[in-house]
Amino acid sequence: MKQYIQSLLLQGVDGLKSAGAIPADFVPKIMVEASKDKTHGDYASNIAMLLRKPMGLAPRDAAEKLVAALPKSDRIARIEIAGPGFINFYVNAGYLGSRIESMLSDGGRFGVAKTASPVTVVCDYSSPNVAKEMAVHHIRSTVIGDACARMLEFLGNKVVRANHIGDWGTQFGMLIAYLEKMENESGADLDLSDFEAFYRAAKKEYDEDPAFAEKARGYVVRLQGGDDYCRRMWKKLVDMTMAQNQRIYDRMNVSLKPSDVMGESMYNPMLPEVVADLQKKGLAVKSEGADVVFLKDWEGKDGKPMAVIIRKSDGGYLYTTTDIACAKYRVEHFGAKRVLYFVDSRQHQHLLQAWEIARMAGYIPDDVVFEHESFGMMLGKDGRPFKTRSGGTVKLAALLDEAESRAAELLESRASDLSDDEKQKVIHEVAVGAVKYADLSKNRTTDYVFDWDNMLSFDGNTAPYLQYAYTRIRSIFRNAGEAAPGKVILSEEIEKELAQKLTLFSDAVVSAADKAMPNILCSYLYELSGMFMSFYEKCPVNKDGVPDDVRASRLSLCAAVAGVLKLGLSLLGINVLERM
Repeated sequence: MKQYIQSLLLQGVDGLKSAGAIPADFVPKIMVEASKDKTHGDYASNIAMLLRKPMGLAPRDAAEKLVAALPKSDRIARIEIAGPGFINFYVNAGYLGSRIESMLSDGGRFGVAKTASPVTVVCDYSSPNVAKEMAVHHIRSTVIGDACARMLEFLGNKVVRANHIGDWGTQFGMLIAYLEKMENESGADLDLSDFEAFYRAAKKEYDEDPAFAEKARGYVVRLQGGDDYCRRMWKKLVDMTMAQNQRIYDRMNVSLKPSDVMGESMYNPMLPEVVADLQKKGLAVKSEGADVVFLKDWEGKDGKPMAVIIRKSDGGYLYTTTDIACAKYRVEHFGAKRVLYFVDSRQHQHLLQAWEIARMAGYIPDDVVFEHESFGMMLGKDGRPFKTRSGGTVKLAALLDEAESRAAELLESRASDLSDDEKQKVIHEVAVGAVKYADLSKNRTTDYVFDWDNMLSFDGNTAPYLQYAYTRIRSIFRNAGEAAPGKVILSEEIEKELAQKLTLFSDAVVSAADKAMPNILCSYLYELSGMFMSFYEKCPVNKDGVPDDVRASRLSLCAAVAGVLKLGLSLLGINVLERM
């Protein structure tokens, strides 16, 4: 509706230009906003303030002339001029009703159209390390990236999910040597479950046994040279790690699959070619034996252009080299037009420098966008990074276990006639939804405090609150008997407000996807749920005496809210429940 009103205003401005009332070269920036105070209409624009100078009129007089020039529309009930010249638009209730009916019959999209210009989008997220267990610091990248991938895909884009795992580096010589030692001692292939203990033991062996350390260093060379045995042992470590991680992804309803793994090792064969190409193009030069690229837009400590090393003097490559190759691959192989990296804010400079070098080399064309969707940290109530009581790293699996335990305690305190299987499903979905939503509902660019009590509350902006709102609507339909949704008739103001909010669902999804900010969709769903609760209190649905046509209309509103909640939460990777 905002875009529609903007188009009406633009037509009015064009009409005034044709009449000579506005200079032909004047291009106004037409802003339309949803009104917070409904006494000022459903939408408002301050365009008349911008027309004051070009028209040589007071804003209110300019507003009157513009309103008179607007084309008639059956979508707008009336237009008013308020204060010094604000133009307020009141949406036609009949039109709103027809919009709700359309939302209910558009194949489950609830008013969200596919983009007219779909592109290939690469979403780089999660990115755990091999031979280490996923911890809480992986949750932000994983759930924010997954929600954005879901939204972009729903809008019709081709989304490539890229799980850029840490599966390469000198530490793998040590890990291969220790895996070999453990398997020799056990006489069988090892199936690791405690990667942290394995890593610590390997490091201890490396530090204390010179012979072991020498073998480990030799295995690094052999691995990097493509030795079959070392590659096979390395692959075991990768597969065991990702099998464990996939169980976490499945448990959290994260859409990443094994086929989405694109680790650092994938780009290793490209690195010599990339360095050679940068040298050929005059971008990479020798400096103290290393190959470096000087970035004139970045200032080093000496005030001169910053030198970024892409190959060390000993021939070793750096993460920057890998990320340059990665950017090149994503553009060339996938034809990506937008590439989103869900990586914490500490990597910002590193990524920008890698992308700048890739652009200088022509690997990233001007029409391709690379974005760092940075995020802050998860903090404990003490304002410090979230840790165990002993100060250790909190494992993601342990966090989910505790969430389910707390959800079980919470649900035990609520009266329920659910079977044991139904209870387990509710506990799981409430727990996972609460953990994910606590993160998604916050602005990703800021740190946030992880608070069990708040996130598992059935009040406030939480997943349990939204899941409960959905189940409450489903209970309305169970109690409706043979009554069914019908033509939407908006006679009460709260009905009109609810319908108006429903029509904004598409805007929320598009905005959240464009900005890679799932919290925009979270805020919308929370506000919609609150408005539904107000509607339900003021507008009975199944109460005796409610006329059949009014009941049918209100059931349609209930169906639309339930559909939007279910779809909106699914785009965030959160499931709803029929009963709680």
